[in-house]
Amino acid sequence: MNTGLQRPTAFGPVVGAEDASVGGVYSWKGIPYAAAPVGQRRWRAPEDPPAWTQPRAATSFANACVQTGRLYGPGLNNRYDATIGSTLGQTLGSEDCLYLNIWAPTASASTPRPVIVWVHGGSNITGYTADPVYDGAALARATGSVVVSVAYRLGVFGFLDLAPLKTGEAATDSGNFALLDIVKSLEFVQHNIGGFGGDPGRVALMGESAGAVNVYALLTSPMVVSRPTPLFHRLVALSGGISSAATLPPGSFATILPRSVWATRGNALLTHSLLADGVAADRPAAEAHIASRTPQQLAAYLRGLSPDAILTTVLRRLAPLGLSAANPIPDGYVVPADPIAAIRAGRYVKVPVLAGNTRDESKLFPALLATRPAFGGTSGRLLDDAAVFKRVHGYQPDAPPASRIEDWVPAQYLPVDAPTTGLNARIAELDRNWFFAFRDDVLNALKSRQPDVWHYRFDWDELPPPFDKVYGAAHSFDLPFIFGNFGTSLYSSISFNRANKAGRLDLSAKMIQSIGSFAQDGDPNSPSLGSAWPAWPRSLVFDSSLEAARLGVE
Repeated sequence: MNTGLQRPTAFGPVVGAEDASVGGVYSWKGIPYAAAPVGQRRWRAPEDPPAWTQPRAATSFANACVQTGRLYGPGLNNRYDATIGSTLGQTLGSEDCLYLNIWAPTASASTPRPVIVWVHGGSNITGYTADPVYDGAALARATGSVVVSVAYRLGVFGFLDLAPLKTGEAATDSGNFALLDIVKSLEFVQHNIGGFGGDPGRVALMGESAGAVNVYALLTSPMVVSRPTPLFHRLVALSGGISSAATLPPGSFATILPRSVWATRGNALLTHSLLADGVAADRPAAEAHIASRTPQQLAAYLRGLSPDAILTTVLRRLAPLGLSAANPIPDGYVVPADPIAAIRAGRYVKVPVLAGNTRDESKLFPALLATRPAFGGTSGRLLDDAAVFKRVHGYQPDAPPASRIEDWVPAQYLPVDAPTTGLNARIAELDRNWFFAFRDDVLNALKSRQPDVWHYRFDWDELPPPFDKVYGAAHSFDLPFIFGNFGTSLYSSISFNRANKAGRLDLSAKMIQSIGSFAQDGDPNSPSLGSAWPAWPRSLVFDSSLEAARLGVE
């Protein structure tokens, strides 16, 4: 170990390394910020990790949090690799996963650096900090910031509302274990980031998709609002929202569902675990068993099940019932009953907010076109996840196209630009009821209370054909530009080729500098933009030609 890169933490010293992905950056990976949430700590608020005295190597990513294999999760080796295609639907990762990673520029600084804390997405059921898109080295070097990425509990391990687990302690009883994990990681940052060159008084909390849902939840959390010292000082929320049905236009998709929905899901997990385990032969027998046991006995039973048994029950029994989702639970302590109403009433953490969306968000979720006749009534994708992975992994973007749009998109949605019936029109209608509905809801609420709210729209679609039409500016496709990571990752091989390199690198540099400016002083305007970025309800449009960035305001 290079003891010159030893840094203190409240729990013990850690030793990092000069980061191999880019020059000029040190990294410390796999630092525990909480004890492993296993055994009696499963479904409880996180606790401090056991202290250590000898220097601890912090040179590799820790385990991904336990999850069911999906396109957006790790493979067998806790990283993006070919095994993802063969592990879809399998249990991966570990419950011992509450670790964070830190990147900092090697150059000395006269004052502490701003801090960017990254919360990954993945529908709150998948994702991992070792995803190559999320590597913080390039972002740290380009912005002069200290970048931190955090892992948090996923799925039913991260969000579970079930009466037998209640203890009388408000945080644990909320069921929002994933949010409590993120809070715990922010406490670690407050107490320790100074040792890594960071400024605990300038922390930008940044999340995308489910990560954005979670950071918005913390923005409105009564528990966080009541803290005497803020945990973060800017918020970056990309492609996420925090709306309940009460504040959305009719027909829109809500993020915050009534607590009764989550109680139903919790009860279903217990009932179907008993059925899957053979403890009960049928539902009446399961209900009788539950009625005959104490809450302590039922909690012990669930804590005694293996992660694989729990996730298999969710996948095979709860998912067909529509009960496999995971999202913040409006318990009133960690998450308010109506976050948008809380913002409009001024009951939130008042910090500058930078939000972003991609133009074609739902092109990553075309199967949802089947949910309503107005969206088309059938899936917009001909391939399942296994087939998608097989086609995108190792694709050669500089070779003649080896895939046709007809291989991906059903005929009823072709041509994609057909008015009303084409894929683009159907996706736009889905987005209007989903991503753009909760975008407007939360940003309008914030703007009613503060002036410093900004928004961007990411329009870049210079992918090689047919992927410029299949995906375009899809959900999460802005992240390689924000992190400056165009190496191998899930969609890199169908997105980035020699022809679009100059334009995307120029666009990425402008996006990164805006993030850096926002982390620095709470305003994304940067000289590199070449024009002013007005506040919401205007949006800055990030786009490029093959050769250069192209920005505009709408």
